[in-house]
Amino acid sequence: MGAIVHRPGRDFGFGLLALAVLGLVAPWIGLYPVFVMKALCFAMFACAFNLLLGFTGLLSFGHAAFFATAGYAAGHAIKVWGWPMEAGLGFAVLCSGLLGLAIGALAIRRQGIYFAMVTLALAQMVFFVFLQAKFTGGEDGLQGIPRGRLLGALDLADDLNLYYAVLAIFLACLALCYRIVHSPYGQVLKAIRENEPRALSLGYRVDRYKLLAFVLSASLAGLAGGCKALVVGFETLTDAAWQMSGEVVLMTLVGGVGTLFGPVIGAFAIVGLQDQLADRVGSWVQVILGLTFIVCVLGFRRGIAGEVAAWRERRRATSR
Repeated sequence: MGAIVHRPGRDFGFGLLALAVLGLVAPWIGLYPVFVMKALCFAMFACAFNLLLGFTGLLSFGHAAFFATAGYAAGHAIKVWGWPMEAGLGFAVLCSGLLGLAIGALAIRRQGIYFAMVTLALAQMVFFVFLQAKFTGGEDGLQGIPRGRLLGALDLADDLNLYYAVLAIFLACLALCYRIVHSPYGQVLKAIRENEPRALSLGYRVDRYKLLAFVLSASLAGLAGGCKALVVGFETLTDAAWQMSGEVVLMTLVGGVGTLFGPVIGAFAIVGLQDQLADRVGSWVQVILGLTFIVCVLGFRRGIAGEVAAWRERRRATSR
């Protein structure tokens, strides 16, 4: 009997198709569209962060800065300048990408915990800029962001119309992450993650690769932040706070670092816990999330998707 050939492309295709089908039927099986949209936005955010941590080996504690920057940029462009939704989201991605370029150019000079601390410090600077700036509304936030129309025709004020637009953006974002990871560039990123000195000895300009990964991650995080601002209709300092950076780390670790579907699972798990427990236990929800993180680290260090993938690999090995 011949060996079973593992084809990651086929597995990803099946997984993406399954997510698409689940997404299409979700509003018709009792799931609230706004909740699912919010979870999809955080899933995009986690996928963007995982591109940096899981496939490049860089732990950033400042990704909330890109998430919030895009929310404010999209909200201001659409509400104040009167831009269409597509232009507002494009402007949001551009702003977060440029901010990622500026922060990344400084942060990638350091490694390990020093890299993480530099990103945290710079993100806190961005937080205080948003706190003082007039266009953000300060502590009141930017309220009343209109959803507008998609391509000038589809009214996004309807939750269902916006839901399918966000679902399409999410699926495209996930497919883009797969393409990046499985490209020659993505293979270099994995080499840097595994052994940076060896990648340097092979002649790769490691800093350039890491900087591009940082900008790509910031831009995708910005896309998530812009979509989230449209979904909820406002943007506040909560999205820029360091706690938001911590939440995206938690989502990625719970779902599975270095896996494509893990951040999606982690985002839905954390957002679902927050949504279900916030009204019942109040601020204790943070304690529950902390306990969830501890159980994840001690019990299944690969995360949910990572453990499932390891189980499948063991089954393949025994079936040969």
